[in-house]
Amino acid sequence: MDWIKTIQDNMDWLSSIGSDPTGGMTRLLYSESWVEAQNGIKAKLEELGMETQFDEIGNLIGRLAGSNYPNETILSGSHIDTVVNGGNLDGQFGIIAAYLAIAYLKETYGQPLRSLEVISLAEEEGSRFPTVFWGSKNFVNEAKKEDVIDIADFEGVKFVDAMHQAGFDFKSGEEKKRDDIKAFVELHIEQGNVLEQEGLQIGVVNSIAGQKRYTVTLSGQANHAGTTPMGYRKDAIYGFSKICVEAIEKAKQEGDPLVLTFGKVEPKPNTVNVVPGEVLFTIDCRHTNQETLDRFTFELEEMIKRIASELEMEVSINLWMDEAPVPMDEKIVSIIEETAKKGNMKYRIMHSGAGHDAQIIAPHYPTAMIFVPSINGISHNPAEATKIEDLAEGIKTLAGTLYELAYK
Repeated sequence: MDWIKTIQDNMDWLSSIGSDPTGGMTRLLYSESWVEAQNGIKAKLEELGMETQFDEIGNLIGRLAGSNYPNETILSGSHIDTVVNGGNLDGQFGIIAAYLAIAYLKETYGQPLRSLEVISLAEEEGSRFPTVFWGSKNFVNEAKKEDVIDIADFEGVKFVDAMHQAGFDFKSGEEKKRDDIKAFVELHIEQGNVLEQEGLQIGVVNSIAGQKRYTVTLSGQANHAGTTPMGYRKDAIYGFSKICVEAIEKAKQEGDPLVLTFGKVEPKPNTVNVVPGEVLFTIDCRHTNQETLDRFTFELEEMIKRIASELEMEVSINLWMDEAPVPMDEKIVSIIEETAKKGNMKYRIMHSGAGHDAQIIAPHYPTAMIFVPSINGISHNPAEATKIEDLAEGIKTLAGTLYELAYK
């Protein structure tokens, strides 16, 4: 197989579906481009000789039955949706990679002992509707109808109407979770710059970081910027600044893999000649160890309360996301590492700071991930890119992993 040409041709084809006139890609859940892409992938898998089917909500599966153990399934793939004006690798590369890896294995070794499946998951990004992991949560029977029944997109289109328009519906609720899946392997771009900075080709992911997200409101007192002496002010921006500096210094002292981000800041009244009386800000904190994440964020909350008290301000702390770290399956991680070694790949064991479908699937089935480098660490952006040689090494590593899992 001419890996470079084959990868380029397939990525160019899929990237043309939902290409954004302003650059990049926009392929949102249940949109026309989403339907076209899923049907296009379906045709590709059928050309390969795979049996295909959609589940009720629009996840697509292509299956190559095993000769000896057809009821044991090895699964690979990712999500077909994109963010608005995103890049052409996030999600869809994992689907193309699974398709090409299985095509290579079938051509080289014939029918597998265990069944191989490609999955093109309906949605992961949450870019059209205020819901995330709709595809993988349905796949493992975790999705809740009540979470989406009343939501709409930014144009007012109801989730339910869009789903029906695309030809899909909610699950009946009677379907049992599959018990045949023995492994899920997701290949993805890193969406960070660790591999590139270290001159490596492959990341062997051993865990996905847990996340806690907060919205904090710090309330002081708005007042005239010219007539209020500095000593008499209750400046909410000053309070936020103290919190921000002390928290980031604390995060740096804690060290990797902890990361802390103040991503949104909204002062009120947000005008040039008024002392800010209130600041709303967000905090995103991540770590691969639950105990460390819990301890650090507890200390963070106490520090915020202390600073607010010292400045005679009120504070409201709302923890609205609390996702636990997700370890990857040790056996599959070892297989990926051995495959990278055999292929003379330059690799490292690493964690994922970003969320992926693998974190939803891992509590239910043995799961692991493979990363390839992202140029300049850019993702969710039209500039998202990976050297095609690195894409090829990623697919070869995936193929080698699937061979160990399905042919032995």
